[in-house]
This record gives sequence, structure tokens and C-alpha cells, in this order.
Amino acid sequence: MTRLSRRDGTRVNQRVYTVPIESDTANDEEISYRALGLLVHMLNKPADWQMRSEQLSKGKKREGRDAVRKVLHELAAGGYYRLERRRFRDGKHAMGTAISFYAVEQWKKDYVTFDGELAVPVVEQEDGSFQVLYPDGSTGSDGFGQGRDEPPADDEPEPPADDEQEPSAPPAESTTPRRKTPPAAKKAAAPKQPPAPAKNAREPEKGAEEKQTAAAQKAAEKALLDADAEEVAKWWWADAEKRFGPYVGDKRGYIAMRNQVRSALEKGYTKNQCGKALIQAQKHWPSAQQWQQALGIVTNHIQPRNTGGRVPYSDASTWGGQGEAPSNMPGATNAPPPGNSADDDADDATFGIVERP
Repeated sequence: MTRLSRRDGTRVNQRVYTVPIESDTANDEEISYRALGLLVHMLNKPADWQMRSEQLSKGKKREGRDAVRKVLHELAAGGYYRLERRRFRDGKHAMGTAISFYAVEQWKKDYVTFDGELAVPVVEQEDGSFQVLYPDGSTGSDGFGQGRDEPPADDEPEPPADDEQEPSAPPAESTTPRRKTPPAAKKAAAPKQPPAPAKNAREPEKGAEEKQTAAAQKAAEKALLDADAEEVAKWWWADAEKRFGPYVGDKRGYIAMRNQVRSALEKGYTKNQCGKALIQAQKHWPSAQQWQQALGIVTNHIQPRNTGGRVPYSDASTWGGQGEAPSNMPGATNAPPPGNSADDDADDATFGIVERP
């Protein structure tokens, strides 16, 4: 286990070697040469380097970001790489990277358990190590140090075998004759032993309360996201009917649109920004590309275009005033909407420290 030089740094699962990469890894037929090359490149980076897909895709003869993200998933499935949503004992959170010099079987299993997601939640322990937090609230090993023979934890000599122990001197025989104790007296003199515990008795599981608290917190966050997404979706479905008429498309359109809103809220967009993006998209149910572009426009990450070419973006000309929104829009306020910090995708784009109260 390595100590973090910074909370959003990279934890490298490495043992002392004089070669840059292990033979088993170099000959692993479960990953492509492309993935092996990217792994060697990442292992050569310092622990405080920002290991983001957009950074990995920069440079001469480097592949594009989508290609890099595809390879990262290949390495994650092979047990060499993953992201970690780290929760520290002081209550703070950070997103970081974990890479391994060899394939970790536990990482392969976790990749399947979390449905192919790169990010895995981990919780800091008292000794500074981390445990994976699973969806059911249970915790398990983070896989660091697993899969290889590890040296003993200390250098204490093992006790000698029975046949190697020095013989002890026989006790001196007493010249005083012994009196035989009657069986009844032996029974009376024997101290009463406490009853043995039941074999099937289970000790209370350690950390059960912490698991329940984490599960309850996760359920509360999910319920809040669902409620906010439903509020925005209901408002837009009614408003869109007034603007464009009743919806006659796929009957799942409302659910799909609500899921788009929920995903945006989960990435950090506000209800107000989602409402403005739906107005900007001008669709009952915008496509994924239209939805992303509309979010970029309302957060000033993208300038809108028209048939005449690029035009400067203006909140005042688009919305009728800085920060204004329809009064019945969820999250509407007279103050300018807060800036958006979710300008990256959810795979491996965010590595800044996220502090929560």
C-alpha cells in the first residue's frame, strides 16, 4: 500500500522491481498492445499527475479522447486501472486514479459488479488503507497487494518446532509421600467452569452501523435526485405542450427526457440550467447531442450558431435579461445562475477535491 502525496493523486500498486514492467503483464493476452502501451505510459507518470483522458490524448501521434476512454475501459476490465471516489475519515471526498503493475482479480470483479463503470467508491480505514463500498452498503478489499506472495509483516523469528525445542529439566522428585484423594473429594474440589459459548453464536458484525448509515445516505441522495428530476420533467412536459402541441412520439419519451435531466443534475447542473437547456433545445425530448449542446449554451461553454454563422452569445438577448427564467421554472431565480463545474464527462474527467460538510 502506498501513501497518497495528495488526496486526488494516483495510488500505484507497486512492489520493488528493477524492471519497468512485470513479465506477466507484458505477456498478458487478455489486453491489446494498444492497452499495454497506454498502461506503460501511465505507470511512468508521477503520482501527482492528472491522469485524465483528455490529458492522455494530448501530444504528437496520440489517439483521440474517445479512443483513450475505450482503452481505459479495456484496462479496467483487465484489472489494471480504475477510478476511485474516495471518502476520507474526516468526511471529505476526492476523485483519484488507481493503477496496478499487474492484473488484480478483485478489480476485474469490481468492474463487473459496478456494471462496467470506471469509478468505484472507496472508504478510508484507520490504518490509511481503503475498502470498496458496494451498492448494498457492505465493504470489501480494494485489491491492493492481492494476487502476489507478500513478505511477512515483521521480522520476528518463528517459534521453533516441538522437536527443536530444548528439553526442560525433569522436576525433582519429592520424598514426601503423596496421599490419594478420594474421587468424591476431587469432584467437590474441582472449580466450576463457566458454560462454553454456543458454537453457532455470531458476534455482531463490525461496522454494521457505518454500513447502514452509508446506505441510508446513498438512498437519500438518490431520492433527492429523483424528486428534482421529476419536478423539472413535469414542468417541461406541460410547458412543451403549450409551445409545440401534444407529444405524439415514442411513449417512452417522457421517461427518457426525465432520465436526461436526472443525469445532468447528477453531474452538477442546476434545475434552472436544465430548464433553460430544454427551452434552448426546442424539443419535447431532445436527442443526446441536442441536450449536451443546449447545456453547453446555457452554461456559456458553447456559443450558439445560426444559419448566418457564429454569433456572440448573450443571456440578455436569449432569455430577456441576465439570469432571468420563466417564473414557474424549477429553480428559477432573479439572481444569475451559479457557474457549472460539470464541464467534463463522468468517466475520468473530474479529479479535483470535492469537499462536503
